[in-house]
Amino acid sequence: MAISYLLRSSILAVAALLLFSVNLAKGDIREYQFDVKTTNVTRLCSSKSIVTVNGQFPGPTVFAREGDLVVIRVINHSPYNMSIHWHGIRQLRSGWADGPAYITQCPIQPGGSYVYKYTITGQRGTLWWHAHISWLRATVYGPIIILPKAGVPYPFPAPDKEVPVVFGEWWKADTEAVISQATQTGGGPNVSDAFTINGLPGPLYNCSAKDTFKLKVEAGKTYMLRLINAALNDELFFSIAGHTLTVVDVDAVYVKPFTVDTLLITPGQTTNVLLTTKPSYPGATFYMLAAPYSTAMSGTFDNTTVAGILEYEDPSSHSTAAFNKNLPVLRPTLPQINDTSFVSNYTAKLRSLATAEYPANVPQQVDTRFFFTVGLGTHPCAVNGTCQGPNGSRFAAAVNNVSFVLPSTALLQSHYTGRSNGVYASNFPAMPLSPFNYTGTPPNNTNVSNGTRLVVLPYGASVELVMQGTSVLGAESHPFHLHGFNFFVVGQGFGNFDPVNDPAKYNLVDPVERNTVGVPAAGWVAIRFLADNPGVWFMHCHLEVHVSWGLKMAWVVQDGSLPNQKILPPPSDLPKC
Repeated sequence: MAISYLLRSSILAVAALLLFSVNLAKGDIREYQFDVKTTNVTRLCSSKSIVTVNGQFPGPTVFAREGDLVVIRVINHSPYNMSIHWHGIRQLRSGWADGPAYITQCPIQPGGSYVYKYTITGQRGTLWWHAHISWLRATVYGPIIILPKAGVPYPFPAPDKEVPVVFGEWWKADTEAVISQATQTGGGPNVSDAFTINGLPGPLYNCSAKDTFKLKVEAGKTYMLRLINAALNDELFFSIAGHTLTVVDVDAVYVKPFTVDTLLITPGQTTNVLLTTKPSYPGATFYMLAAPYSTAMSGTFDNTTVAGILEYEDPSSHSTAAFNKNLPVLRPTLPQINDTSFVSNYTAKLRSLATAEYPANVPQQVDTRFFFTVGLGTHPCAVNGTCQGPNGSRFAAAVNNVSFVLPSTALLQSHYTGRSNGVYASNFPAMPLSPFNYTGTPPNNTNVSNGTRLVVLPYGASVELVMQGTSVLGAESHPFHLHGFNFFVVGQGFGNFDPVNDPAKYNLVDPVERNTVGVPAAGWVAIRFLADNPGVWFMHCHLEVHVSWGLKMAWVVQDGSLPNQKILPPPSDLPKC
């Protein structure tokens, strides 16, 4: 009797605790509808039809709090296949909602729809969403703003106002035609005509002064700018004349605050900065400039500058009309386009907060090590063909000499149903099969292989990955994004990675945690992550031209033994190929 009572009491206590935990963890439901459709937009005195969400460019902001369930119904009214990726969302056990076409889902066909459902777990900050098929993310993108749980403050002084600032890239031409032509010729695609801030090119471009992003501020206030680089092919420097920026968060992870005049943000990355305005009205306006960082020799970048305007409210003026054109406009000085030392010094300042409340859970022990070369290469031109790549070849790009080929069905579905034969192979090389002097004189043979090859990881494995840039067809920086995980950037350097001496210099205490990291030009970066999210997860360079050339691969993380370590079943409305 006593044992029965104790057992029943224990069961009730556990049930009560579980119920409390569920109620504590349960957030609100945030529902959105995304109508994907074509919309006529005019920029640079030229009109064209672009793909948008809800007719907006950039697209609508998704607002949520940590712990919320987000439900977004995407209806495709456009003439293109569509899929949407929620960049940086961990998607714990919900890989069906991750979005990359032919990786976690077949695309949503014209006239079709799909409901993306995911819970935001342990994340707060700025992320973003974008199309994840072909080059449609050129115009299909928008912010995701995740506030802390109700009542939880920021670990820095609360700003007076928060403003999303999204960098983009604009072509006068149809971007689908741009990449289609490049694919046919094997050459580099035509570069963009302008960069944009919140969809606007600004006064430094022809006939675009009326299309300028203006940030109106008051003296003596603090503003949090939620910066997002949604450009297709360019890492960007950003600076505001006469003002400093305090970095407090990258990729929705708090960092130890530090103050800079200029920052770097790669495609795929987000950065929250605090901007404190001058204590009194300055009698001037200030350019906010963004311009590219590139060491590329292949010419696939747009070397122009986008400007927004920081404009102070004049306390002596009672007019809310357009700003005073007679005021001087101050302009910041940005680094040179190829200033790799600035980039290295900036990224070295990024450190996790690593407090009791926001710990840096860096894997101290490693189960599996990988060494991936990342860089450009070539494919031979077809017999009797004419190609516009290097020496009459076709441009390609590869990880460990494998240029990734997207399958015609979704990898996650193939994995989940156990039908991988003929879809993918599980033999992606853990290291280069033919080592060479990666950052020295490149080999004469620059051809790379093709394949749909994946790495398979057991659930819970602690992984270290060193990504080594190469000098093949020129040393470039490659911003790599890993879906489904955050990772810790434990080390980076120039030249060839030294497996004997470089690991001794790793930071295993407070390395920055993020989802997108730049592999330095002619250098390497080491990351660590825990494979605690079952599914199939894409990893790729976030320069879209390199993705098109094959600079991508994928990881399979197997189910764990416990129920909460297994991927959830696919939703009934999952699109079919």
